[in-house]
Amino acid sequence: MNEISTEDGNSCDEGDKTPNNISATNRLESNVRSYCRNFPVVFTKARGSTLEDEEGREYIDFLAGAGALNYGHNDPVLKEKLLEYIERDQIVHGLDMVTGAKQAFMKEFESMILKPRKMRYKMQFTGPTGTNAVEAAMKIARNYTGRQTIVSFTNGFHGVTLGSVAATGNNHFRDGCGIQPQGTVFMPYDGYMGEGVDTTEYLDKMLTDGSSGLDHPAAVIVETIQGEGEVDRREMDGRSKAL
Repeated sequence: MNEISTEDGNSCDEGDKTPNNISATNRLESNVRSYCRNFPVVFTKARGSTLEDEEGREYIDFLAGAGALNYGHNDPVLKEKLLEYIERDQIVHGLDMVTGAKQAFMKEFESMILKPRKMRYKMQFTGPTGTNAVEAAMKIARNYTGRQTIVSFTNGFHGVTLGSVAATGNNHFRDGCGIQPQGTVFMPYDGYMGEGVDTTEYLDKMLTDGSSGLDHPAAVIVETIQGEGEVDRREMDGRSKAL
């Protein structure tokens, strides 16, 4: 293995071609990393629900881009349309300006989703992450209601930007803010206080009792399937409907 030094004095293993060698990532990327710490391999290919590393070993991708890849990796139909779009020099990034693709999407969404359900909704195009959508929802709720408090639940995860991390229960994420997260109140999620406790009744009592200390909230945010707080799939029974 040949070792050379960079201008800042750090060494790098230029000649090491060992498969799944992540030394370059460890040397060059910041410590603000998460999932890759648990998967010290180099992924090179993906198709459907399968990932492949540099040694050709295959993995089932249960992360799926945190839900963004609900059609899987490199779906052939989507890939074909995407390549056609780029080949025609269509707009890939236009901030919030009007584009033909954006208008076509909105019209199709209205036709396929909104009109059949008689929904008079507006669309908001947030950034490409879940925390962007959560932040936008919080701002809308607070501005519309004129209230500030968001009710969240124990073990819930909603993102790590300043607003959404305030609704995230895990102190591992909350402690990284540098300031005390604000604007949220936590209630026990279903099963948190034992299987015999109906936590929706507890929430109802807190909301209806003028002496509970809980102000009427702008919104309630709930992660029905809690991934970060260990996978907790609660059946959509009477409790969830009550919530």
